[in-house]
Amino acid sequence: MNNLLQEDTICALATGGGLSAIAVIRLSGKQAIEITNTIFSRDILSAKSHTMHFGTISDNTEIIDEVLLSIFKHGKSYTGEETVEVSCHGSTFIQNKLLQLFITQGCRMATAGEFTMRAFRNGKLDLSQAESVADLIASENEAAHQTALKQLRGGFSNKLQELRTKLIDFASLIELELDFSEEDVEFADRKQFENLLDALKQELKKLVQSFKLGNVIKNGIPVAILGAPNVGKSTLLNTLLNEEKAIVSDIAGTTRDAIEDNLNIKGFTFRFIDTAGIRETSDAIESLGIKKSLEKAKLANIVLFIIDADAQLSNQLLELEKIKESTKEKLLLVINKIDLNPEIKKDFKNALFISAKNDQGIQTLKERLLTFVNTAQLSNNDTIVTNLRHYEELQLTLNEINAITEGLNSGLTGDFLAINIRQALFHLGSITGEVTTDILLGNIFGKFCIGK
Repeated sequence: MNNLLQEDTICALATGGGLSAIAVIRLSGKQAIEITNTIFSRDILSAKSHTMHFGTISDNTEIIDEVLLSIFKHGKSYTGEETVEVSCHGSTFIQNKLLQLFITQGCRMATAGEFTMRAFRNGKLDLSQAESVADLIASENEAAHQTALKQLRGGFSNKLQELRTKLIDFASLIELELDFSEEDVEFADRKQFENLLDALKQELKKLVQSFKLGNVIKNGIPVAILGAPNVGKSTLLNTLLNEEKAIVSDIAGTTRDAIEDNLNIKGFTFRFIDTAGIRETSDAIESLGIKKSLEKAKLANIVLFIIDADAQLSNQLLELEKIKESTKEKLLLVINKIDLNPEIKKDFKNALFISAKNDQGIQTLKERLLTFVNTAQLSNNDTIVTNLRHYEELQLTLNEINAITEGLNSGLTGDFLAINIRQALFHLGSITGEVTTDILLGNIFGKFCIGK
């Protein structure tokens, strides 16, 4: 986005579109207060920052609405610019009429994410904090909300700044050596540098590894429900969701395609996938469903293999053996219909026993699912990486740090080490926005909603 656009005053609806009790229209830019003053019933040019003013907005002599204005002066707003937020009645007619009026007075409609873009440009947020705004808006569970909020408050940025500062301090000594290359002197203690690199590697590895948890926090934890036909997979899905999501029938092979829905368990989103029953079949459509079931199992973080306690076991166990090797790290064996055959418990030691129809053992199943999530990282208040872009840049930084270590061990001179150091600093800076391109910013802020 062109820097010159920041000279404009922009406006947009900051609340969801459609009919509502109240809507908020936001203006930001050098003339935000001046433009609003020309159509407001009271003089607000000398109004103090963080004050609210009640009055009417009119188009010439026609009153459009009674509104409440919130005034934020330059440097004291979300964007860092003069900002006015207009709380009006939520009629779509009123919203559109006010926006049209602001445009005729000199505003232009904001592009997607432009308010947050301006906050970044004006130093109110760094780039990783700006991205956390979008994550906060999109958060659908407590864990995602808390992680995004921590990043917005600068937890992740502070950690990156700490790493970058350590590397910059040493990089400056390496660069100084290059200025005195003819004298063959070393200003940077190589042993101290090795210790610093080891510490950086440990921190970077910890952040990179946290993305596994961060990704499931942000996108949900996929759970595939597998088993032979009629073992109760669809009944289990319906019981977990507390609604008739999947068709339940005594006819084998009813489920031909994967059925998905989400469930929040103690702040984490689990995405359950009910799949076609696994069995030998000559039905072409059912075979496609079974193939898709196995594909879902490979992609899932957790696989629930359901066994019918009241049915013949040999074929069910045969199907279990077929997928056991490829899913053993994420496999959870669940014996269903335990109410019909409680004696089966003695034959299975590490299984969960439930009756999906009678809601028996469902709470225990939910608690067991949580054990697949490393909640300790959240409770320890560790920094969690949830953004794929950040993960990739951290991985590239780690690659450069490893290259520097190899260079030191092989006796490379400072000029060669400096190349990798600069690249490591580049990748760290790309996360927080010290290093940016218009293409990068366009990709990031283009995903925001208009008005934010």
